[in-house]
Amino acid sequence: MILAEVGSKVLTKEQAKKSIPTHIFESDSTLAYLNFRDEWIRRQIILQEADRLNFSNRREVKDKLMRLQEEFILQSIQDYIISEFEADLDVDELEARNYYQQNKDKFTLEEPYVRYRHLIAETNADAESAKRELMQGVEWEEVANKYSKHPDLKISESERYWPISVSGGDISMLNRYLRIIGPSEISPTHRVGNEFHFVQLLDERPEGDHPDLDWLIDQIQVWLTLEKRKRAFNTYVKNLYLQAQANNEIKIYDVAGENNPALTDTVSSNQITNEE
Repeated sequence: MILAEVGSKVLTKEQAKKSIPTHIFESDSTLAYLNFRDEWIRRQIILQEADRLNFSNRREVKDKLMRLQEEFILQSIQDYIISEFEADLDVDELEARNYYQQNKDKFTLEEPYVRYRHLIAETNADAESAKRELMQGVEWEEVANKYSKHPDLKISESERYWPISVSGGDISMLNRYLRIIGPSEISPTHRVGNEFHFVQLLDERPEGDHPDLDWLIDQIQVWLTLEKRKRAFNTYVKNLYLQAQANNEIKIYDVAGENNPALTDTVSSNQITNEE
């Protein structure tokens, strides 16, 4: 199905759908199509004017297009080269754990972290009942499922540590409570609209402490993988440089402006690949 035509250019419904972000399309598909169609028409009209003015043949435009093309090719060939080594670049959990143990001093908390429970009750009576049962030793999962809104989320959130600066979510009063109550203590109930909130501090880790490896394992694996990719690509480029050098394909000229090959100017393969 065709949505619009501008000159020889045609926009189909299928093309538009492929270009519209999923969350926008799912929110209101009709409005998404209309907005995309109108913007597409606007772009085509401008591009037509650019053609009329022979804009793409202007020197400054051609130079910029050339630079953009080179950047695109450089990034694409880098991705291709790295993909050739992909099987050898995986970082498993053991490698990440070993790296953490060898470099533990590099990982410290930049602010206090806390682990806490947050219960959202529909009534003040439910909030007080939940507090009472927690103090009596009833399991948190049971209390959350019985009294809290979004119990699965609240149970999951209580299993991890949070920076003190974001603890309590967007309720500033809960954040204040978490800064002053001690471990196992429960805050006063705080009403927000028709909901009743309280928090219970479970544990706190001071600034400068070492985070648990479980907090970092995924990030370490990603970081080490990126480092491996960088080294593999730089090694590949270094070999390309050495091969070009051996084939006398590289000529280096004096930076002072003399238009002849300079014996004083040298470039190492490390400089070419930006390796340290």
